[in-house]
Amino acid sequence: MFVCEQEFSPFNVVAWHGNYAPYKYNLDLFCAMNTVTFDHPDPSIFTVLTCQTDEPGVAVCDFAIFPPRWMVSENTFRPPYYHRNCMSEYMGNIQGAYDAKEEGFIPGASSLHSHMTAHGPEAEVFEKASTMELKPVRYPYENLAFMFETNFMLRTTEFVTDDSMVDQDYWICLLYTSDAADDLLCVDLGGRRIIKKN
Repeated sequence: MFVCEQEFSPFNVVAWHGNYAPYKYNLDLFCAMNTVTFDHPDPSIFTVLTCQTDEPGVAVCDFAIFPPRWMVSENTFRPPYYHRNCMSEYMGNIQGAYDAKEEGFIPGASSLHSHMTAHGPEAEVFEKASTMELKPVRYPYENLAFMFETNFMLRTTEFVTDDSMVDQDYWICLLYTSDAADDLLCVDLGGRRIIKKN
C-alpha cells in the first residue's frame, strides 16, 4: 500500500505530457465486488482509487469502474436506480455498453451530474429491468465504464459545452412522468414508467 500527502489539490493540473500520469493501473486486474443475494449495492464497491479529505468518509476524488461482472441479485432492480448525490459524478464509457444507458452512451461519451442533479437509467432500460426475469446475467467482457466522483463542484469549459458536442436530447432518457410533469420538463424520481404522449 502506498500513501502520499500533498499540500495542494490533485485537480491543480493542466495536463500530463505523453504517457506520464500520476498512476497507471491495468483495469483488467480489478476484482469487482457485487451483491449475491438482494438489493443494489452502493457504487463505492467499484472504487479503484480514492483521495480522501481531512473529513472522514468524504473524498476529494474517487475513481470507480464498472467492469464485466455477474449480476445475480434477486427481487432487485439491477441497474443504477434514480438518485441524487451530494457529490458530483463524471461518468464515461470506455468500451461496450453501459448498463444504465444502453443506447446513445457510446464509447467515448461522458456525462456530468453535479451535486443534487437527478439521474438514473434511461426509460427503455428501466422498462426492461422492471419486467425481466431475474436470472444470473453476465455483463460481457467488452463493457467498461468509469466514474470520477468528487465532493467539489466541477466547472466545465466552453469546449465541453459547445453545442455541436452536447447531446441536446439527453434529458429525454430521464423523463418519467407523473401528474405534475405535464410540461415534459419534470423527472419523477419515484421510478414510475414513462408515459408516452402524442
